[in-house]
Amino acid sequence: MVVKKKASVKSIRRKSRKSRSVVAGRKKEFSYKGFTLEELKQKSMEELLEILPARARRSLRREMNHDQKILHNKLLSEKSEVKTHVRDLIIIPQYVGKVVQVYNGNTYVRFDIKPEMIGHYLGEFSQTRKEVKHSGPGVGATRSSKFMPLK
Repeated sequence: MVVKKKASVKSIRRKSRKSRSVVAGRKKEFSYKGFTLEELKQKSMEELLEILPARARRSLRREMNHDQKILHNKLLSEKSEVKTHVRDLIIIPQYVGKVVQVYNGNTYVRFDIKPEMIGHYLGEFSQTRKEVKHSGPGVGATRSSKFMPLK
């Protein structure tokens, strides 16, 4: 005789949450502070400045420097990839979908501009430093390394 265990309230709720998430498995639509991407693209620069973070707002209120203006015009006009050394340009909704190669001091890092990047700098997506990967200790680093066999 098999005795079935009575399901707890917690497990019943968990199962119902899982079943709801499977049914609602469609991709969540992007919104930035309550606005869709299409609404953001239709806004003027003054209206866009009101909803951007303070640092981006301050940077865009000042005039763009010469290099930023050139890159801005290229991003608005060209369909292909744009290579640049400019890392301090704020990403605005009109740049979404463009492909950019940003120089990190060694190579060009290629990435597509996505809606989640709005309000960030281009340089944030082209890391200048590598992750530190340590190997074993060098000769003379510790007392025990004195006895490591040398090839």
